[in-house]
Amino acid sequence: MMLDVYAWGTKAGKPLIRALLNHRIRIGKEDPERLSERMGEASVPRPSGKLVWVHAASVGEAQSALILVETLLEANKELHILITTGTRTSAELMAKKLPDRAIHQFYPLDHPQWVQSFLDSWQPDAVLWMESELWPNMLREVKKRAIPAALINARLSLKSLKRWNMMRGVAQTLLSVFDCILCQTNADEESYSQLGGQNIHVTDNLKYSAVPLEADNRSLKALLTSVEQRPCWVYASSHAPEELLAANVHKNLKETHTNLLTIIVPRHPERRDSIRKDLEQTGLNVVFRGEDKNQPSADTDIYVADTLGELGLFYTFCDIALIGRSLSSDGGGGHNPIEAAQLRCAVLHGPLIQNLQDIYDDMTAADASVMVEDQESLQATLHTLLSDEAALEEHKQRAAAFANAKTSVLERVMQHVGPMIENVMNKQERSA
Repeated sequence: MMLDVYAWGTKAGKPLIRALLNHRIRIGKEDPERLSERMGEASVPRPSGKLVWVHAASVGEAQSALILVETLLEANKELHILITTGTRTSAELMAKKLPDRAIHQFYPLDHPQWVQSFLDSWQPDAVLWMESELWPNMLREVKKRAIPAALINARLSLKSLKRWNMMRGVAQTLLSVFDCILCQTNADEESYSQLGGQNIHVTDNLKYSAVPLEADNRSLKALLTSVEQRPCWVYASSHAPEELLAANVHKNLKETHTNLLTIIVPRHPERRDSIRKDLEQTGLNVVFRGEDKNQPSADTDIYVADTLGELGLFYTFCDIALIGRSLSSDGGGGHNPIEAAQLRCAVLHGPLIQNLQDIYDDMTAADASVMVEDQESLQATLHTLLSDEAALEEHKQRAAAFANAKTSVLERVMQHVGPMIENVMNKQERSA
């Protein structure tokens, strides 16, 4: 959960936030053409009728929210949904994935005036808040306006729990906004209960029910034509220096797997220049996919897919996926392994998986993933899987079976969210 920033509620707060926004524009983390949204101004009109607001901070939460959004819209033909996120990457995802009757806006920063402007413009009939990013000024205003609200996919790290225990009164006030709290794990349920949350239930992680990532058929056929029968693996959502690690592993494996193709999908494609610089030192033949969708050739060693929204293509294409930010130099945390498991990849990951520890623990218990400690361990594991078709197929089947067994999470979430939305829809319609 986010800690309160009381200075943002003062007159001095607004200049500080504007300075922050200007800095984020300079480093490419804000869309200058949509900056007004970050200050609570709607860039499109609010549709008439009932509107539910779903907040999902970044790409991971947004991906989980999409299946919930689609389910709610399918069940309620007169409903519109506003979904807010805070990153440019998540906005690009929403532009491609949002269904009809769903609108994307950037989340306003937490100044009281901007919060009020946002709520005045959109007037949501209910609020569904994803995971753990809780902004106090917004939540206070939601409670003041008596808008029904639920916290979904709630999680709380031990570090956050310790911080909130030192200001438990504030935590209890913020959590009192939510009519129900749907947690990922029993430990999360205990933590939220300790902080004063009410009507708490464990529904598991909604990531398990996320719609499988898509693969464009034309792009898939082009890859199949270019790569033919070459063995390949993908390093998915990589962070520095994981690209160089993958290249070094490839260089060593090439001695025994002479036709190997290593595919790297960076989490942040805008890092392409630094990735290029890192890979030049390896002496390997590196091809960047780019916006022109360049294809690997017969002598390509490393294929860098520096594009957005194509991870599903490479999970579909490859039999083996190493999940990024699990061997990175930034402390790691790990990205979502379920996406790879849904598309029948053998799932590998490093030891730095604390951001999604519960998912990885579940996969480990089901023998549905393999942890590699370092470069040497990764190299040995890849060699085994690339050499033994039966072992590879067994790993793929276990990963897919695990993902399939978790598909009931959405049903459990809807048991609690469905009645709230039904009550909203049954209230007198808003006049156009």
